[in-house]
Amino acid sequence: MKVKVTGKQPNARMCFVCGFQNTFGLKSRFFELENGETMALFQPAEEHQGYPGRLHGGLAATILDETIGRAIMPLYQDNIWGVTVEFTMSLRKPVPLDREVRVIGRITKDGKRFFEGSGEIVLEDGSVAVSGKGRYLKMPIDKIADLDVEGGEWVAVAEAGDPEFIDLPLKAYPQE
Repeated sequence: MKVKVTGKQPNARMCFVCGFQNTFGLKSRFFELENGETMALFQPAEEHQGYPGRLHGGLAATILDETIGRAIMPLYQDNIWGVTVEFTMSLRKPVPLDREVRVIGRITKDGKRFFEGSGEIVLEDGSVAVSGKGRYLKMPIDKIADLDVEGGEWVAVAEAGDPEFIDLPLKAYPQE
């Protein structure tokens, strides 16, 4: 299923998940999709492994939680973020280090103060490696972090490799 990328979300300078200046971080890029979902892309490094050649399970949880938590941003002009209250996940298959990782997150229930979401780490063959769901508190970004937005600490920068469309494998839908 081919889906149009409608926007790119900002990155913070030193965030472990999205910070491009964090030497050990994931350096993830986040995109908003026309179907209302949020997608993260990142290339794991050797430092991100648990077992040899495999992404550490805790880092799989980290990127999945972040992607679901960011899925609320498009609904509130990027001013509201999700702060994790509960998060659970199921590890189904190993996530290899030698290729780009694709993570999908979505909102499943939107309330006044909280929202719920789900997501998956999807492998190249369309199978789900990791699935997760969580409950998040809605908070304005300026209440969560001391970001210097004017100083370029929180920016979305278009890059040559940013996708215009993404193929979402049908195997990942509907969720199991």
